[in-house]
Amino acid sequence: MDVFDVVIVGSGPAGMGAAFELALKSPNLSILIIDQERFSTGGMRNDCKMNFTFPIGFPEEYWTKEQAEHYLEKAALYLKPNIMEKSNIAVYQRRARRLGCRLLEIRQAHLGTDGGLILIKRLLAELNALGITLALGETMLAVNNDNHYITTDKRDIFYKTLLLAPGRKGFHFLQMMLQTLGVPFVDNIVDIGIRVETRLEHYPIVQDYYDPKFYFPEKVRTFCTNSGNAHVVKEKYTTARGDVWYSVNGHAYSADSKNANGLVNFAILKTVKFTAPLASGQAYAENLGLQAALMGGGRPLMQRVGDFRLGTRSKETSFNADLYDFQPSLKDCCPGDISLAVPAKILRVIWKAMKNLDTIVPGVLHPSTIMYYPEIKLYANKPVYLDNHFRVKDRVFLAGDGAGTSRGITGAWASGIRSAEGILKTLASTSKD
Repeated sequence: MDVFDVVIVGSGPAGMGAAFELALKSPNLSILIIDQERFSTGGMRNDCKMNFTFPIGFPEEYWTKEQAEHYLEKAALYLKPNIMEKSNIAVYQRRARRLGCRLLEIRQAHLGTDGGLILIKRLLAELNALGITLALGETMLAVNNDNHYITTDKRDIFYKTLLLAPGRKGFHFLQMMLQTLGVPFVDNIVDIGIRVETRLEHYPIVQDYYDPKFYFPEKVRTFCTNSGNAHVVKEKYTTARGDVWYSVNGHAYSADSKNANGLVNFAILKTVKFTAPLASGQAYAENLGLQAALMGGGRPLMQRVGDFRLGTRSKETSFNADLYDFQPSLKDCCPGDISLAVPAKILRVIWKAMKNLDTIVPGVLHPSTIMYYPEIKLYANKPVYLDNHFRVKDRVFLAGDGAGTSRGITGAWASGIRSAEGILKTLASTSKD
């Protein structure tokens, strides 16, 4: 039977951040990281944008500005960011304020998908050098905290402490573990929106500010901007019943790529919070995703702004070489009418935000601009935490986006460090027993 001082489930930035902190503070610990994927996962594999300014990536119910800045400094020691320069920000901020909107100025680094893979390779080599055991391609199935062991698809593993650190894709897995452990939680918040794709000249702000963070009235914001060699992709989700639906997302390759396609994509999202009655954001998102899949023949939907403004659906002929002057980077989509799929209240405020954005950055609503639907971001579970180190049960801790302690690479890494500090305290106290 395998026994470890610390078992970490999830090899993304939260799991890595915890592992580095534990190994450096207590080199003699036996540490195991397992992940169901055959490679290290997490946001570093997809575009690898990193934000180093509070509150981006830090849920304010768990973090103060001082806490976030402290842990961001520690995260930067491992991530070694090259902060990108910005220019002309005051011009865009002034335009935004006139419309009752905000443009946040964030310290950012961007490696791109290819650069993120290089970073992951370096970090995994450093973890190996520290003696940390990696078990990729191994899936956790169950937990027995009374006897302190987990069951995977390959073995039983005993632990002195357990850290569950899945990302957003581990949302459903974490819910099952929380239910097994008897930890109360809610998941009543979700972001619903679209991904916009257009030519670089129609959204030139990205030449001054790589990932501009616009905040509009009615809880609408831009999110995850990609430019240069930028692509829209689809992500597969499966419900507990086995039904499949797809959300869209975006990524880009590093700035020095020789294959720039001259496109930009970004999300515009509306935050929806259920309060009375308290409902599951995950269940709501799944139903919207399945509805879109039904309308798209199993694929996401896409519509040109020009067609949307005319009140007509997009067709194959909407993607020609005349006015609609670029091909979609994600071709595996169904041309259609997103207004039949997006709830009216959500679409109304998103379209209002897009018109405001077109005033701030003229050109983004060019008729050729494509709107992809759905882009859905689960706000993660909100468990009841027992202390400031994200402990949920005796010897069990959480970290990362799936647990609601962060939203993004840097926040996840910071939450992993914070959980590791609690793990070290627990190990110190149990060793005295």
